[in-house]
Amino acid sequence: MERGAGRRTARRGSPRIGLALAGGGPLGATWELGALCALEEALPGVDFTALDGYVGVSAGSFIAAALANGMRPRELCASFIENDGAAGDVVSPTLFVRPAVAELLGRLAMLPLLSTQAGFQLLLGRRSLIATIERLGRALPTGLFSSAPLEARLKQVFSAPGRSDDFRRLKQHLVLVATDLDSGEAAPFGQPGWDHVPISRAVAASAALPGLFPPVAIGGRWYVDGALKKTLHARVLLDQGLDLLLCLNPLVPFDATHSLRHRVLEGHRIPRIVQGGLPLVLSQTFRTLIHSRLELGLKGYEASHPGTDILLFEPDQRDPEMFLANILSYSQRRLLAEHAYQQTRSDLRSRRGTLGTMLAQHGLVVDDAALNDPARHLVSASSRRRVRNALAQPLRRLDAVLDDLEQALAR
Repeated sequence: MERGAGRRTARRGSPRIGLALAGGGPLGATWELGALCALEEALPGVDFTALDGYVGVSAGSFIAAALANGMRPRELCASFIENDGAAGDVVSPTLFVRPAVAELLGRLAMLPLLSTQAGFQLLLGRRSLIATIERLGRALPTGLFSSAPLEARLKQVFSAPGRSDDFRRLKQHLVLVATDLDSGEAAPFGQPGWDHVPISRAVAASAALPGLFPPVAIGGRWYVDGALKKTLHARVLLDQGLDLLLCLNPLVPFDATHSLRHRVLEGHRIPRIVQGGLPLVLSQTFRTLIHSRLELGLKGYEASHPGTDILLFEPDQRDPEMFLANILSYSQRRLLAEHAYQQTRSDLRSRRGTLGTMLAQHGLVVDDAALNDPARHLVSASSRRRVRNALAQPLRRLDAVLDDLEQALAR
């Protein structure tokens, strides 16, 4: 999607370019890495480690922080997707699923006192049964997984020579947005007054999705996922007077009525979303809410910042691969990263005409040779073979089960 295309004449000097990354869990981070690798190849005039500003939300905060620290998209892919980068740079998927033991034990310690209080109040008739159950709900943990291991690893990665875990020491302007749990207001870590917080801690706060990760304490306040407030938070960069803003949003609602070849897995048509039950209905609902906020925000940005061209990159809404993938999936990360890489290359080819015109106004060009090269891949051939081999047998079994189910539903 292009905003403001064709409204400007060519500028002199280097364009001021910013990057805004939305969230979407591990799935979103995987898609953004694949898309960024495709963009880096297709736009040789854009150095994604030396932009004029970065803003990251939720899973996008990790990638934005790494780019601002000089880690190139391909380097991040090796670290996060292939897990074969430098020893200190590898961010293992297991870091995201460490149980929040301290949170669980702390809540369990509250249970005896809460149970006693609730029992007395129920016996005395001061509370109803529902109110009593609600009170006992305070003993439930606020998150299943701990963000501490991820924060510790990011601190190590960002403390390597030439990098920094301190916003104030970065050469590039970086903003990572979280949400204040008690006020509901956005917390723009990295902005003046918010830049004393370590980058690794800000990432943990921005990515603390309620229910999965406990809120992160910073300065006596508690912070959760930045996407609760807005999808992109691009205004913090637009207010700097950018010429061009690149936006990546990995979560889009699925258009089942026009899906690509209407196929998923091995030859099966994707059913109507309602036939997928509660998981697919909730996924579509969540994605639609996220995307509607994004569309409203982009319209507002176009009106409030007419001097900035905005390029939005997203998955194809007709693509079942991204919709059916588990938002917390790690096992499919190589397959999904390669898919995102190839789909973004296809998207760039289809938009080459309008993109070329807009980018030329900023002194940038699209590398046609890179886009037209069919031999280019993101993950290694051995990784692709491992993924195909690992998925082949389960897919064949699932194919047979779905065949039986489809015939039974038809009857």
